[in-house]
Amino acid sequence: MSIRYDGKVAIVTGAGNGLGRSHAIELAKRGAKVVVNDLGGSVSGEGSNSDAALNVVAEIEALGGEAMAHPANVANFEQVQDMVQKTMDKWGRIDILVNNAGILRDKSFTKGSMEDFRLVLDVHLMGTVYCTKAVFDIMKEQGYGRIVVTTSSSGLYGNFGQSNYGAAKMGVIGLMNTLAQEGAKYNIRVNALAPTAGTRMTEGLIPEQAFALLTPETVTPAVLYLVSEDAPTRTILGAGAGSFAVAKIVESDGMWLPESEQTPEGIAAHWDAIANGGEKALQAGFEQTFKMVGKAAEGKGIKLEG
Repeated sequence: MSIRYDGKVAIVTGAGNGLGRSHAIELAKRGAKVVVNDLGGSVSGEGSNSDAALNVVAEIEALGGEAMAHPANVANFEQVQDMVQKTMDKWGRIDILVNNAGILRDKSFTKGSMEDFRLVLDVHLMGTVYCTKAVFDIMKEQGYGRIVVTTSSSGLYGNFGQSNYGAAKMGVIGLMNTLAQEGAKYNIRVNALAPTAGTRMTEGLIPEQAFALLTPETVTPAVLYLVSEDAPTRTILGAGAGSFAVAKIVESDGMWLPESEQTPEGIAAHWDAIANGGEKALQAGFEQTFKMVGKAAEGKGIKLEG
């Protein structure tokens, strides 16, 4: 089975270089009309230049595809809305959104400024929110949409010197979890990519031999799958160097403590049973509530109705 995007329109943010460029070109090769969004700033988010986005558009057109460039700063909602409006004016629909744009302001938490922390959140988290907000109603009306947010192992697991980046990258997971539920009946599927790649953002941080293996092109197949018609939803797909894995947030089965042991000492005494065993990936927040209430009812001998 060949996965294609004929008749589909895709927006890829931060598509002037690296991962975004690779995503945009491969989507176009498979038939999508592509909006190449890039502010053209530095890795740290300074400056702007439209050359990178225009170069990617030229590459796509040289391959026989259709593309347009837009320099919206994803952290500016008005600019994002302009990008979406121009896309609708040109092609009349938006089927795919790949939230890829990002910057780095790495420093340990004590040394980093609150201004840098806010800027990283604005670009990664609010940029994802703004772009998604601008297309969500369009996708609802179409009865079709595929959205990818870009998370990171720095958010899922932590990484020294990246508290700002990690907080933003975990934030998009919370956004994904809820939007996947809200979009389900409209055939909108929302997933997360957790990439590891050799790009401007990781140059100098990864050994040269490993850097050579971690090409953006080895990550892009994960995006192509996550925005396909038969894509999953609410899935975190890790990708790098041609390897792929699914990350899951799981919760232990836990246990109910009688009133006399509902104390910090009681938790400490039963820690092994609380923390281990019966791990399960919950599908919605209310499942935790039902589980906790069910255990309490069982412990107290109460029969719940309904």
